[in-house]
Formats: sequence, C-alpha cells, structure tokens
Amino acid sequence: MTESSFSNPAARRRSLRWYALRATLPAAIGVVAVLAARPAMAVPSFADQTGQPCQACHVGGFGPQLTPFGREFKLNGYTMRAKAFNVPLAAMALASYTHTRKDQVPAPDKLNANDNLAFDQGSLFVAGGVGQHFGGFAQMTYDGVARHWSWDNLDLRAVTNGRVLGSDAVFGVTLNNAPMVQDVWNTTTAWGFPYTDTTVSGTPGAAPLIDGALAQNTLGVSAYSWIGHKLYIEAGAYGSPSAGTLRWLGADPTDPGKLRGLAPYGRVAYQQDLAGGTLELGAFALKAAIDPGRDASTGKGDRYSDLGLDASFLKSIGSGGDTLTAQMRYIHESSNLAASCLLAALGPDCAHNTLSQLRGDLAYNWRGKLGATLGAFSTTGSHSAFLYSGPLARPDSSGVMAQLDYTPWGGGNSPFGPLVNMRLGVQYTAYGRFDGASHNYDGAGANASDNNALRVFTWLAF
Repeated sequence: MTESSFSNPAARRRSLRWYALRATLPAAIGVVAVLAARPAMAVPSFADQTGQPCQACHVGGFGPQLTPFGREFKLNGYTMRAKAFNVPLAAMALASYTHTRKDQVPAPDKLNANDNLAFDQGSLFVAGGVGQHFGGFAQMTYDGVARHWSWDNLDLRAVTNGRVLGSDAVFGVTLNNAPMVQDVWNTTTAWGFPYTDTTVSGTPGAAPLIDGALAQNTLGVSAYSWIGHKLYIEAGAYGSPSAGTLRWLGADPTDPGKLRGLAPYGRVAYQQDLAGGTLELGAFALKAAIDPGRDASTGKGDRYSDLGLDASFLKSIGSGGDTLTAQMRYIHESSNLAASCLLAALGPDCAHNTLSQLRGDLAYNWRGKLGATLGAFSTTGSHSAFLYSGPLARPDSSGVMAQLDYTPWGGGNSPFGPLVNMRLGVQYTAYGRFDGASHNYDGAGANASDNNALRVFTWLAF
C-alpha cells in the first residue's frame, strides 16, 4: 500500500512502449513519478481481532514488515482471533514533505518544482477472518496527488490444516490482484523496503514486470502449502479482467495491457531458525504474454520471463524488543517485445531485451519504537533505443536510501485507544546512476544526483 500500486512507474512505462514515444519519455517519467506509490499495510482491525498489539505481527510495531508470528497469521488465512466478533474495518492516511536536490523540470503535474507538501494517500480496508477457514483483506485507496480513487491490494484466502510426512501443514488458496501481494516475506516486490516511498519526486523508469506492473490490473488464484513451519510452496496463474471491470475499479485497462491467456506464477521458500533468529531463502518466477495497450491486432504478444531469488534474516535481540533484519532480492527478466515493435513499425532488433534488479536492506529497531534502515538498489539492462531515451539508451540506475522512523504506539498504548497507530519518518535517497548514466542522463545536462530527495512522512493507521 503506499502509493497506490496502480500508478507504478514501470507499469506506465510499458503502456507507453507500443506508441514509441521515445522523444517524450523524459517528460513522461516526470509525470509518472508524481503518481507513483508503493503498497503499504498496517491494518488495526487485525490487531482488534487477535487481541495483539501491532508489534506482535509487525517489526517495529507498524506494517507491513512481518514478524514470524505475523507470517503465521497471514499463512493461516488471517483466521486467528481472540474475540467472537470485531468490526472488520480499518483506515490509514499518509502525508509527506519532499525536497529534491534540484528543481524538477518540468514540474510534476499539480505540484511545485520543489518543496512539495502532499497528502499521498488514504485507504479504507475490509480486513478480518470468518470462522476457521476464511479470511483476507480488501483495500480501496485515494491517491491524494492524482486525486483518484481505485481498488488497491486484495488478498482473500481459504485454508485448512493437515499433515505432510509427519509434519503439520497449512493448505490454502488465495485470490489476489498482484503477483506477490500474497507473500509473507518482505523481500518481495509487493512488500519490500521502502514500505512507503516518494509520490512526488523523480524515480527510475525501469523495473521488471513482476515489480508492480500487473498490480490492480490482474486477478490471480494460487494454491499453497506451508509445511512444518519451514517449507512454503505455491503455484497459480493470473488473468486480465475485462476493460469495463477495471475502469469501474478505477484502474487503467491499457496499462500495461491485456494478458494473453493465463500468466503462471510460482514461489518456493524455506525458513529455518538460525543463530537465535529466522533465516529465509526463496525463489519465484512469473511468465506472461501481454497485448500492449490491449491491442491484439499483431497476433503476437509481448513476452516476459521473470526469475527471482530472495533471502532474509530476522533476529530479536535481548528482552527489550530490539530487532535486527537483513533482506535481499534479485530479479532477472528476459523479454521479447515483438508486438510492441510491430505496432511501432520497428524491426526485430528492438524486440529482445534483458533487465536485472538487485535490492537489499539492513535495519535495526530499538525497543519497537526507533528504527534505522539502510538500503541499496541497482537496475541494469540491455541497450534499447526503443525503450529508453538519453544518450546511452539504457535503464541503468543505482543508489542508496536511508530511513529513520519513530513508532510511539506500536505496543497498543496510544492515548486515542489501542487501535490507533502512527509512524513518523525521514528518508534520504541518493542516486549514483539514473535512467542510464551518472551525468547528462537525459541529454539535456541533468545528473543522477539532481534527483536526490529528502522526504519526511507521517503515516497514521486506525
């Protein structure tokens, strides 16, 4: 949740491909950055249902980063409860101030060239469990920058328990609207750091398809098993709802296009206690064919194969609530954009591309209140004058992000009641490369460091 996922920059980049608007790409990226937002989840109705404070399920007392207990709650279908009934409603709001090293040219739509104070988003949730076998959450989000309502994250589950080779097991089915929104590890694209990100400053324009481009434009069903509290196996597929349905839900049906048939998705992860903490190692894959802009006239689709690896380690230190976490993911994408190239009247040389994404972060949380995180990111890919503008026509971007945050009421001790929670934070993002280069990346003299951004945010859940 954050930034409403429907406005993900990578998703919009793909919808522009088939128009071949290479000359206007820098301006398009600037507009996209205004609308961007990543998912974010902190749902107090779950705290009411379980009788547990936010810090029981979330590292640092605020979502979306899950503790081992929080992972179990989600994998068991959100069904654990401590009371016979609770109202399954919740809300959240997020506001921020952003300053970039240099003014943004052109200025973001409806905003200033710099020093922007914005209401990033507000969300409403229906979230809870029903009996012992059903649960989930549905989110509706208002993007305060784009001034637009849409559906956001959805994860509905049916679960049961059994045994596999003598070990306890959970068997489940999930209906969701974005690959990896159902995942419980915060290494993945749906719930990875940063858990809230800029809505108003420039961000790199290239990302793998699995990193948000299909969010809120697809529906998927997958079956999973969680065996012995160690081994996770999942397999499923995604398809595209009708254009009319997506418009009714507030999404753009042409962004990035329509899936041709079903897009298979798979996930495996292994979790093990190690050195007083919890280690996770995993892998995931998505394969998709898309009619860009829903234009099927070429008889071909753009084809993507995304393969990923991830790892995480979480350890509680002492008895005061201190937590150390480390997370990493790597994604490699191979794509064949035959349909986009035909629509743009370009030759076959434009079709084959590769993209690699590497992200990692290290965080320490003191007493469940004060958190410090340092993250690094890098995206590299093949040369493509069709996809990327600038002198080098490459997607290469890299940088670091540092965040300090304070969560005063993660233990359920808010003066406004146990279901009110808040996080205050400050982020700084520094770029070494941006959309292809460190210097003059746009051919007009802009440097990567011009996009360095300071962001101060307030995040409220109730």
